[in-house]
Amino acid sequence: MRAVIPAISFVQSLCGDTAGLWTFDLWITLPLLLSAALYGTGVMRLWSHAGVGRGIHGRQLGCYIAGWIVLVFALVSPIHRWGTGLFSIHMVEHELVMAVAAPLLALGRPGTAFAWALPVHWRRSLPKTLRRSGIRSSWGHLTRPVAATSLHGVAIWAWHAPALFDAAVAEVTLHRLQHVSFLGTGFLFWWALLRHRNAGLATAHLFATMLHTSILGAVVALAPRVLYRLQTEPAADWGMTPLQDQQLAGLLMWVPAGLVYAGAALLFFALWVKRSGNAKSAAANVGFYHAAR
Repeated sequence: MRAVIPAISFVQSLCGDTAGLWTFDLWITLPLLLSAALYGTGVMRLWSHAGVGRGIHGRQLGCYIAGWIVLVFALVSPIHRWGTGLFSIHMVEHELVMAVAAPLLALGRPGTAFAWALPVHWRRSLPKTLRRSGIRSSWGHLTRPVAATSLHGVAIWAWHAPALFDAAVAEVTLHRLQHVSFLGTGFLFWWALLRHRNAGLATAHLFATMLHTSILGAVVALAPRVLYRLQTEPAADWGMTPLQDQQLAGLLMWVPAGLVYAGAALLFFALWVKRSGNAKSAAANVGFYHAAR
């Protein structure tokens, strides 16, 4: 019975009055609105020029919209405000950004849409500008699978150092930087795996990411004492002890987030097996053709 009471208090806190809990910080809402406007404008211009579904398919458009909605849910809805008071909800927010929104946004081909949103003369000079400025070269280096996976891993582990995590809870600017780094490195990570079209390599990098994030989640969940004192301090207001809050947060990183990476790894592995089978069939057909001649 005692174990049920904290759970009831937790549910009651979630179901309470949510008025005023939405976050309308301009540092969050303006980039979200601007990205939606640029993407929508770019897609409309591209489709009016090349035809509906050309350049960006309907599924890719749907992925970007879904990713954008997930970002709004994580950063603007009461999830964000609740996350400042409960570590476990804060962890849900982070996993939504890195493991759900980031891959959906990468699948939406935002670079193509944003380029088409620019004025015509800017769009025509964009390739030359990117090449001369070194941005294209830098982007190429950052989106190599090893570099992108490493950067994403460093961001995850660095921000989950207890001192830095608690500092981000206390300081708004650090908190914004934390979210930007999670989304930015997460986008680089998924973009690198999706765009290099090497399903076997993507499987390996996803497995490595699943492994190290699961280890971090296990460390947080199984720690015998509270590591994140400032973040877990308000847990009593939710009917939980600070250690229970920390354990639940670690468990959420360990299992549900790990399942996302594992599921993606299995999809890439299946694609790799399929492509390998097709390649072998094609090679066998070529050999048979030459033998028949």
